[in-house]
Amino acid sequence: MRRNSEERTLTRAEMEIMNILWDNGDAMSTHSIIAKYPDPKPAYSTVATFLRILSVKGFIAHRKAEQGNNTFYFYPLITRQEYTAQFMKEVKSTFFGNSMKNMLHFFAQNEEISNEDLEEIINMISRRA
Repeated sequence: MRRNSEERTLTRAEMEIMNILWDNGDAMSTHSIIAKYPDPKPAYSTVATFLRILSVKGFIAHRKAEQGNNTFYFYPLITRQEYTAQFMKEVKSTFFGNSMKNMLHFFAQNEEISNEDLEEIINMISRRA
């Protein structure tokens, strides 16, 4: 099943949950996820709703606790690196005509890049070639 553009992109709230799951490195219950939020913490129902959305979008899955209680543990189906690569491909395609050159030019023109950083980037690109 091919996901549409909206389903391939995480909202800010969804990204917060994904970052918690990625940083944790193990499956987490809803209560454990909420505990990782800074104060004021979101409501249980809010986090549960976003977990359902992430599951429908195919970003996470869950398993039931083995002890026989009704606790579910959620885990990512995509790594942070995989999502970042997918997201940046979408940005490159949508905003820069699928041109890496145009995208890099944009960042070089619009970001404050020190000469040291620019030199390091050029060296990194040169080593790749």
